[in-house]
Amino acid sequence: MEIEKYIIATDQQLIGMSLGGDDVAFEQLFKRYRESIFQLYVQRTGNHDDADDLLQETFVKVYLKLDSYNSDYTFGQWVYTIARNTFIDYTRKRRDDVSVDSIPGGYSSIVPSAATPTPEESYINNQQRMQIEQYMAQMTPRYRRLIELRFFKDYSYEEIAKELVLPLGTVKTQIHRAREQLCRFIIDNSDIMP
Repeated sequence: MEIEKYIIATDQQLIGMSLGGDDVAFEQLFKRYRESIFQLYVQRTGNHDDADDLLQETFVKVYLKLDSYNSDYTFGQWVYTIARNTFIDYTRKRRDDVSVDSIPGGYSSIVPSAATPTPEESYINNQQRMQIEQYMAQMTPRYRRLIELRFFKDYSYEEIAKELVLPLGTVKTQIHRAREQLCRFIIDNSDIMP
């Protein structure tokens, strides 16, 4: 498919293609929402590095949870909800005094979690999980461990630093690099399919 077809495709079409294993479609979804999510994080954190980390964390979550997207909501609402929740987690972990109510309107819709997945959703979920496992198998062992602790076991940065006996700054830097490596695999390795 020519890149122009991705550009003019609707979010729903790109989601369908992404769920079918088309990483270029997911990259296009990322490009559509990247700047607005990044600006949201810059406004909230006042720090471009933290905003970049949060942006990457958000889109890793979007990729991992894409099969649970509910089309009753716009994709933008769903992405912003994930971004909002990622920011809330960030503020809780940093023990800032930022009120959840201070997040601008339009981001407050909460997507209900899906009930039992259909057989098709289960199949797609398994397919995506296998694809992520393949990407993670290509990662350096240290980065793979960091991704597992941060995203699959929900460890805080402090907990990871304690677990791996590393300085907190080193953990933050290496998680940032690990996310970048995983995102590169997701975007660049569209030929790796289960």
